[in-house]
Amino acid sequence: MIEARHLRVLRAVASTGSFSAAARELGCTQPAVSQQMKALESSAGTTLLVRLGREMRLTQAGEVLVRHAAGILAGLTAAEEEVAAIAGLRAGRVRLVSFPSGSSTLVPTALAALRAAHPGTRVSLVDAEPPRSVEMLREGDCDVALAFRYGPGGAAEDWDDLVVRPLLTDRLVGLVPEGHRLADAGQVGIGELAEEAWIAGCPRCRRQLVEVCESAGFVPRIDFATDDYPAVIGLVAAGLGVAVLPELAMESVRPKGARTVTVEPAVQREIVALTLPDLAQVPAVAATLDQLALAAAR
Repeated sequence: MIEARHLRVLRAVASTGSFSAAARELGCTQPAVSQQMKALESSAGTTLLVRLGREMRLTQAGEVLVRHAAGILAGLTAAEEEVAAIAGLRAGRVRLVSFPSGSSTLVPTALAALRAAHPGTRVSLVDAEPPRSVEMLREGDCDVALAFRYGPGGAAEDWDDLVVRPLLTDRLVGLVPEGHRLADAGQVGIGELAEEAWIAGCPRCRRQLVEVCESAGFVPRIDFATDDYPAVIGLVAAGLGVAVLPELAMESVRPKGARTVTVEPAVQREIVALTLPDLAQVPAVAATLDQLALAAAR
C-alpha cells in the first residue's frame, strides 16, 4: 500500500535531486529518506529512482507517481483542513428534526446561541412528531431528534439504541372558554369535564388523554380533532369544547378567549433530545445537544 508520507518524500527527492537534499528539506536524516524510498518501491513493485552520477532521477514509473502525488497530497491536505475545521466547530452541519411546540420554543433559543458561539456551524430544521422523528434519526435522515414520551420513564418507547439527553418535564394543562363554569377554578379534576365536548389531536397524540379520562370513569366525547394548537385554542375560545395542551405549546401562543386550568391527575411528558451513539461524538452535534439543554433550563 502506498502511503502519503512516502509520496511526500518522493516529491522531495524529485525536486531536490538527492537523498541528502531531500532530507534537509524534510527535516530528517538521509538514511530515513533512503528507507522510505525502498518501502515505496516495494509497495509499487518497481524501481522509481535511478542514480545518474550524483543526482537521483525518476524512472517512467516514478514520473507517473510524482504526477499523481501532487493531486493526492493536495486532496489529503484539503481533507485534513476540513476535518480540523469541523472538529474545531469552525465548520460543520447538523440536521435537526423537532415536534412543532419544540420548534417554536426550545429550538430558536438553542440555535441562536449555537450560531453566536460557532458561526461556522450550519443547522437545518424539519418538523416531525415522534415516532416519525425517531425513525428519521435511525434511518440517517437527521442527526438530532427532539422528541417526547409520556408516562414514568416512557416505558412504551424503545430508545435503548440511542443517546437520550433529557431536557425537561412538560405538564399538560386544561383549556376552557373564558365564560366556562370552571374558568376561575384554578385546579380541576379531569372527572369534572366528563360531560364536555373535547378538542383533541390525532389518535396517537390523544392516547394519554383518553387513558386518563377512562381512569376517571368516562370516555371523552371528541367532537373536533386537530394537531394545530392555534386551531385548538380558537375552537375552545369559541365555546365549542375543552382541551388539554402541553405547557410548552402555550408558551408560543396567546390563548385569547380561553383560560388555562391545572388538571388533576397530572399528565406529563418528558422532552428529550436524541442522537445516535457515534453522532454524539461529533463536535457540532454535541454542541447542539448542549444548547438545547441550556435552552430547556431557562
